[in-house]
Amino acid sequence: MNWLKVFIAAFFEVFWVIGLKHADDVWTWAGTVISIIISFYLLINAGKKLPVGTVYAVFVGMGTAGTVLSEIVFFGEPFKVSKLILVLILLTGVIGLKLVTKDEDHERKGESSL
Repeated sequence: MNWLKVFIAAFFEVFWVIGLKHADDVWTWAGTVISIIISFYLLINAGKKLPVGTVYAVFVGMGTAGTVLSEIVFFGEPFKVSKLILVLILLTGVIGLKLVTKDEDHERKGESSL
């Protein structure tokens, strides 16, 4: 469940990063601010149960990949194979970090509470 929060936070990160570049009126700025609030709220909550360094790396990696792909698909940023390869390398590292990081919730189930 906590990793789902990180993934949703990264999804909203894409919106606020794009909003910082493209917002030009009250409504788009409001959407950008709301996306920032949702994104960081979920990130902070996930960081309470998961290793913060890994959470942040996954968050930034997924947000970066999503932002690059969104810029290509929706805003006409030039497509380059080198960009795609680098995003895939980034995502491979993010997935690797997620796979080698244990969720503290699962570890705590075997422990007694103090």
